[in-house]
Amino acid sequence: QVQLVESGGGLVQAGGSLRLSCAASGRTFVNYAMGWFLQAPGKEREFVAGISWRPSTTRYADSVRGRFTISRDKAKNTVYLQMNSLKPEDTAVYYCAAAAAALSLGVAESPSSYGYWGQGTQVTVSS
Repeated sequence: QVQLVESGGGLVQAGGSLRLSCAASGRTFVNYAMGWFLQAPGKEREFVAGISWRPSTTRYADSVRGRFTISRDKAKNTVYLQMNSLKPEDTAVYYCAAAAAALSLGVAESPSSYGYWGQGTQVTVSS
């Protein structure tokens, strides 16, 4: 059974940092692009950051560029999202996702391009 399990969420004050982890099990995703998405209450799921199966290619939403960093450890089948300078508007449930197809070019921003999802982890930033 394929599973993506997020961890590292929590409550933090504005300006603080959190590091989210996404551990994959059931199969290897070394040849898959991975992404992080967020979903705030009453809103659609939106792209935050992604990393291609070639780690040199990353993509970020404008709202987080310069503050968030995505990385992956293929040996551990794990993806990370380092979040710095957090703002109250970053408050949401954060989801890890793996691309639906292996060896895809670049990093997709559409949730429909991802075929595997974690259960999400809550991030709350207080002002």
